[in-house]
Amino acid sequence: MKTRLSVISVTLVLAAALAGCATSREMEQVQADQRLLDAKIEQALQEAQAAKASADAAKLEAQDATTRAENAEKAAQERERLADEKAKKADAVFQKSMRK
Repeated sequence: MKTRLSVISVTLVLAAALAGCATSREMEQVQADQRLLDAKIEQALQEAQAAKASADAAKLEAQDATTRAENAEKAAQERERLADEKAKKADAVFQKSMRK
């Protein structure tokens, strides 16, 4: 009776152990899924790097546009100052000619 119970117990333990093990087909499927996931990760990394490069290029263009706008503003202020000076000179000449 003890022997029979031991054999049944060992058989049940082995059956449970074998049921928990993955078959080679399941392992191949897991490995295929892992390769697919690795490929997706690599693709996402490449897309992220491309997006970063585009963002860096856009940032440089924005900085360049800002610099050009600042230079244009300075030039406009200088032209305005010169125009004011010319207007004052013209007004002074006009006032002087009106006195005569």
